[in-house]
Amino acid sequence: MGYIKNLRKLVGSRPLIMAGANVLLFDEMNRLLLQLRKDNHCWGLTGGGLEPGETLEQVAIRELYEETGLRVRKLKLFDIFSGHDFYYQYPHGDEVYNVIASYICTDYEGTLKAEASEVLDLQFYDLNDLPTQISPPDLPIIRAFISQYRII
Repeated sequence: MGYIKNLRKLVGSRPLIMAGANVLLFDEMNRLLLQLRKDNHCWGLTGGGLEPGETLEQVAIRELYEETGLRVRKLKLFDIFSGHDFYYQYPHGDEVYNVIASYICTDYEGTLKAEASEVLDLQFYDLNDLPTQISPPDLPIIRAFISQYRII
């Protein structure tokens, strides 16, 4: 996330509007892939910030591969999220208002492997048995998915 890191040198921890993307990835048993994040020790979706020149779809594909080792074959746009519910303060103090393009993926390849610097664990979860500690910016997205797409 070089772009945001460079901005932080100028503005410190003050709130930034951060555009990015994440992926709701489902296995063949319709279980959702979640990552245990190193920064806040909560479970969340794979994803990250937009770099200059990238499309939101490219962010989703890049971040999924970097964080999980999985390669997207096909993505479907789920929704765009923004607003007060997507304000987040990171444990180290940086503040953001996220604007997130959320994608659905059921067609992928590769071997699941957690990226060591950001991810503590990767697990697939049944939507009826999600962990209680969900990362705050991801929780409204997961809830929206469950309310709209009970079955994929």
